Amino acid sequence: MLNHYEAAFVLTPVLSEPQMKEAVDKFENLLTQNGGTILNREEWGLRKHAYPIQAKTSGFYCVLQYDVETAFIAKLETEFTRDERVLRFLTTRLDKYAFEYAEKRRNHTKKEEA
Repeated sequence: MLNHYEAAFVLTPVLSEPQMKEAVDKFENLLTQNGGTILNREEWGLRKHAYPIQAKTSGFYCVLQYDVETAFIAKLETEFTRDERVLRFLTTRLDKYAFEYAEKRRNHTKKEEA
């Protein structure tokens, strides 16, 4: 059974824009190759941290919402840990209320863009 998840991660600020997109694409491809479905991708861009992380005061923030088997989450988190470009990450399983809220937020954002 597929569950709904959201992964928020911070990439090192020394990356260029194409390198940042390549890093996010890597995680998206890893998910899709293992039976996952990407529901939404939000790139928040370069943001300042509230406190230094690994002596860096800013980083590229990204949020992925996806459906995947629960067994795959450990492998994904291992990949986040091994990738030197990732400063921090957080994977969260969305319950039905959080998933509904995420859907409303996604639809609202699409209406604003149109």
